[in-house]
Amino acid sequence: MIRNYFKILARNLAKNKAFSLINIIGLSIGMAAAILITLWIQREYSMDKFHEKSDRLYVVYNRDTDGIETWVNNNTQKVLTKTLQSDYPEVEAATIYNGSSNLFTIADKKIKGYGAVVDSVFLNMFSFPVLEGDANTALVNPSDIVLTASFAKTLFGNENPVGKTLTVDSASQFTVTAVLQDLPNNTKFGFKYLIPRSYAKRINPEDDSWGSFSTTSYVLLKEGASQTAFESKIKNLAKDNTKSAGLPITAEPFLHRIDKKYLYNKDVNGQLVAGEINKIRMFTAIAGFILLIACINFMNLSTAKSEKRAKEVGIRKVVGVTKTGLIAQFIFESVFLSFLSFIIALGMVYLAIPYYSQLVGGKLIVPIHEPGFWIFSIAFILFTGLLAGSYPAFFLSSFNPVKVLKGTFKSARSAISARKVLVVIQFTFAITLIISTIIIYNQIRYALDRDAGYDREQLIAVPIEGKIRSNYDLIKNEILNTGAVSSMTKSLSPITQRWSDQWGLEWDGSTKQDEQTVFVKFGTDADFAKTMGLKILEGRDIDVNKFPTDTSAILLNEAAIKAMRIKDPIGKLITHVGYKEANYKIVGIVNDFVFESPFVDKIEPMMICGPRAYYATTIHMKLSDRFETKASLTKIEQVLKKLNPDYEFVYDFTDEDYAYKVASAERTGKLVTLFAGLTILISCLGLFGLAAYMAENRTKEIGIRKVLGASVLQVTSLLSKEFIVLVSIAFLIASPIAWYAMNNWLADYSYRTGISWWVFAITGGLAVLITILTVSWQSIKAAIANPVSSLRDE
Repeated sequence: MIRNYFKILARNLAKNKAFSLINIIGLSIGMAAAILITLWIQREYSMDKFHEKSDRLYVVYNRDTDGIETWVNNNTQKVLTKTLQSDYPEVEAATIYNGSSNLFTIADKKIKGYGAVVDSVFLNMFSFPVLEGDANTALVNPSDIVLTASFAKTLFGNENPVGKTLTVDSASQFTVTAVLQDLPNNTKFGFKYLIPRSYAKRINPEDDSWGSFSTTSYVLLKEGASQTAFESKIKNLAKDNTKSAGLPITAEPFLHRIDKKYLYNKDVNGQLVAGEINKIRMFTAIAGFILLIACINFMNLSTAKSEKRAKEVGIRKVVGVTKTGLIAQFIFESVFLSFLSFIIALGMVYLAIPYYSQLVGGKLIVPIHEPGFWIFSIAFILFTGLLAGSYPAFFLSSFNPVKVLKGTFKSARSAISARKVLVVIQFTFAITLIISTIIIYNQIRYALDRDAGYDREQLIAVPIEGKIRSNYDLIKNEILNTGAVSSMTKSLSPITQRWSDQWGLEWDGSTKQDEQTVFVKFGTDADFAKTMGLKILEGRDIDVNKFPTDTSAILLNEAAIKAMRIKDPIGKLITHVGYKEANYKIVGIVNDFVFESPFVDKIEPMMICGPRAYYATTIHMKLSDRFETKASLTKIEQVLKKLNPDYEFVYDFTDEDYAYKVASAERTGKLVTLFAGLTILISCLGLFGLAAYMAENRTKEIGIRKVLGASVLQVTSLLSKEFIVLVSIAFLIASPIAWYAMNNWLADYSYRTGISWWVFAITGGLAVLITILTVSWQSIKAAIANPVSSLRDE
């Protein structure tokens, strides 16, 4: 029987080559798109879920409020992990995780690396496979270091690095105690090496203040320990430890499971809800839509050729084949075509995945060596085959053999048919994606075009490392003398990043509630406003060279003045609660500027402090217009090479760093655009096939119309208008759906554009144009055919 099925299928494929090719290609594209989306979803959904103890491994967050708003963040105190480990029996292990950037020296080789400072228990808490060494003892001593396999190869070549020594930052000697397998692509950790906390404490005494939120903390609870009960015990930990100082910290720590950190990372009124999981749900729906559209193509083209197979069905029924047998035959055919399409789709995926990986911002692989992949593939083929073949199977098997064999059977061309409904469904999805693509693009452009309030052009950030700190004045003078930069300033952090906050301040006229006001904190030695292109609205810029007392000066932004309700602020003092000697003198007011995400509407209170109140990590330089950019960078590099020879010249352009903040939204936009294009392509393949069939099926009607004087335009219009009507109906259905979906998507951004009417107008016109272009070739071909040929008696 199976052999007979194959024979019938092969004959039908050979007899209808064009239709068969359209069917298989359309289904292949749909399956390839669904596979690509599934690979991305699988990576995103499995982020950090591979850790063996993930069900009891948590990242510590803090929830805080200023009495008006409530928020959460995962910045914690370094003293927290030590306290949890020693004072709470529910805790099996706890570690900090601090990013670290160091220079590694081996003989004549100097290599910059990015890693992390962690506690000795880190490798016991997380499941990063150890290739060489012992995870239990790898980070016990201050001079221990753990490398990833690729970084170890960069440093030592093909030699076994365990037991070998290297120099870090031209000062400290480390011994390699373990080598880890390179980190998988489904983790948000990004270290190349691990340094023990005991080393960091030895070179820089650790801040044990409960008011210093300067690290990320992870906790492993013991088996059977209750998260809820533990959270209730530590809720007031920071508050109780700061009560005696007169300024109790109001932040309340809580736990968030490691395997949920990435998916549920959006703070809504102090609760971690949604976030990346919304994007996963959206693309899961898109994958389903694309596959459904490809299956609809299959259904439409299969039922469109129904009259060609009507006699086959009639004869098979007459010789005794049951309806169930016919359904089994047609389902077999669709499953087999689904199998062929899957093989082609897999080839498409292999060709596309290098480019697709770049698009999604992470390496993806097709796990063909995993049994789970083939189980999924078989289920995917069967599901697609059954979905695509179910309607044609029941439709074709229902033909009346008497009518078929008498020649009186004709498939109905009713005003509303299943085929027309399926076309409308197809284009509803396609048009929804087109509208969504345009709105996402508009939102991204709206954010990028926003006036940030400072001048990002030709502004670079250089990390302070090596001898830059001790030679800063000399370096600054020499760089300025080259003419490569017009101004430069030291800062607490890059201008695009938020590294520190300040609260617990009081001023003349402040209230107890004002002590909870949080200020974003930057720092400068001189020329901050000049270098960043800020406007001085009142007073002057900080400049410790001209005004030595500016070490304790501050600049405030407009939002800070509004929150503090200060009139005539220049010269006023701000002090730490409980530390009256720690005065800050306001010397200037600058305009509000956007330094974090351009999608965030609210500008927060900000203070830019003189050198006494911060530790500089970054130099900002404004490149002058005297030289081309490349020449200016070369001059800067020459100075740094001379005065800081151990380190490479590393810099970031501020405009690129700022643009990176919309990278996630841009990736979403590009992905939606890609899959919208594939949806349109698949839908057009179906329209093309249906138009070809319609032209073939109405050949004699067209011939008669031409004999009676119908023009080519009239015949073309006759064949095209039905599809235009169907696409127009799809547009009317898709528009409110797209509006609702995109309105919800835009709600995630406080600084957002509106949904304009022209988006729908353009999309409607584009959909009709695509339809006309798709069916016109077949329509015109039928319209210009010789009517004599079509009217000749068979």
